[in-house]
Amino acid sequence: MIEDSVIDCIGGTPTIRLGRLFAEEGVEVIAKLEALNPGGSIKDRPARYVIDHGLRTGAIRPDSLVVESTSGNLGVGLATVCKIRGLRFRAVVDPNITRANLTILEVLGAEIDMVTEPLAGGGMLAARIARVRELIREDPSVFWVNQYANTLNAAAHRDTTAEEIVMDVGGTIDVAVIAVSSGGTVMGVARRLRALNPDVIVIGADVVGSVLFGGPPADRRLPGIGSSRIPELLRWEEIDRSVHVTEAESIEGCRMLAQREAILAGASSGSVIAAIRKVLPLLPRPVRIVTILPDRGERYLNEIFNSAPDARLAE
Repeated sequence: MIEDSVIDCIGGTPTIRLGRLFAEEGVEVIAKLEALNPGGSIKDRPARYVIDHGLRTGAIRPDSLVVESTSGNLGVGLATVCKIRGLRFRAVVDPNITRANLTILEVLGAEIDMVTEPLAGGGMLAARIARVRELIREDPSVFWVNQYANTLNAAAHRDTTAEEIVMDVGGTIDVAVIAVSSGGTVMGVARRLRALNPDVIVIGADVVGSVLFGGPPADRRLPGIGSSRIPELLRWEEIDRSVHVTEAESIEGCRMLAQREAILAGASSGSVIAAIRKVLPLLPRPVRIVTILPDRGERYLNEIFNSAPDARLAE
């Protein structure tokens, strides 16, 4: 099949059994490899979904400036989609963005708006959101993607990610373990899976220092999981259980994926592996678990796979 552009290749990612990493009898762990999207992450899906919906409805015009606060992956997805659709895109970032992601954004033609000072009580994320609001006031052409509140974020995963899981896996899914950040993935996947099996157990994987499930805020360095604010999309009643992992456990999960499954994945993928290892002793047998590995690990080599990682992360 010959596609018309790279964004027509978004989705349709493979689903594999992690039988080397989880070899226990009566346990089947199945993972969706979102690293194989063109932009390297699951965020390609809502990027295309939101932009194309905006163009269809007129919310986005040819002269619009698409803006989003992003730590990397969604920005890369939006930069890719906007490049193909002929739109301007401005990424509001902070110094915690990895050098690799910043370079990719620049190469793809994104305008970079760097905030440098955190807001009291809200940190860098709050500072980025405040900058987005400034841009909206200054420029009436701005279209804010707003991943934390935009219901299209969850709809993208309900209609694409989860639908593909259902088609690929077939049969009953007992448990879904999903990394949580903006809330779009876990909400969309939970809703689609529950439409088929109301008894499916949905577990949100979060990282220590994130406030998503009531934990105390603390410094976090690994991107792609957790948040310093509660997303408007997140509905706790639709998540049966949450599991917190440390950044060191996330790194260990990434290394286990590489060593046992030859999958080089990012921190959020390591986090779901760590979360599955924590909840497995509590689950009945047999059990069939699905999870999502959200992005690739090449962009985080120094943060995750360095042979001498940051001592604070390895504690």
